[in-house]
Amino acid sequence: MSYFKYVAMAYAVFFIVLAWDFIVPRLQIRQQLREARNRVVRAKRAAATPVEEELSR
Repeated sequence: MSYFKYVAMAYAVFFIVLAWDFIVPRLQIRQQLREARNRVVRAKRAAATPVEEELSR
């Protein structure tokens, strides 16, 4: 009886989990940085918009 398939599958699962632990945090950081940049841009736009005043003659 050979344990080759068992060992191969164990290594495959190990490398999949290792890749997942490597990739997912980077994706989450990129998403959070994008959201922070968007908030800054929105805040700058809101500060730059002129305040509406009533028209007077």
